[in-house]
Amino acid sequence: MDIIRVIEQEQMKKNLQDFQIGDFIRVHVKVKEGSRERIQVFEGTVIARRGGGIRETFTVRRISYGVGVERVFPLHSPRIDHVELVRKGRVRRAKLYYLRDRVGKAARIREKFVSRDASRGKILVEEAENPSETPVEAKQEN
Repeated sequence: MDIIRVIEQEQMKKNLQDFQIGDFIRVHVKVKEGSRERIQVFEGTVIARRGGGIRETFTVRRISYGVGVERVFPLHSPRIDHVELVRKGRVRRAKLYYLRDRVGKAARIREKFVSRDASRGKILVEEAENPSETPVEAKQEN
């Protein structure tokens, strides 16, 4: 059992972009066509994350030509070049499967703005729905 754990640790990626459910991301995937290899970008909303360790996967959903397209990516796959975070989403669910039934404006996710206050060294979180309110102080991650 220890041998399997050691091999899995070697295969896991170290420099992963931190993203959560509801975030809008770009996944840069290596695609092999014949003898050539190129990078294709799949961008959409993260609707699910499951598993743990080397078996962890995440599901990304987007609308392409009026049709919903979902792809499940293994997080530590060598086929994934890198994951780029476009914007953070503010959600209250662990899985966003309800987005499958929504179209257009109903499928929108509120955006969460995160900025760092340089003078106080604290992270400020501001939500897009009430920009007139003052930002809320969040816990600082070290």
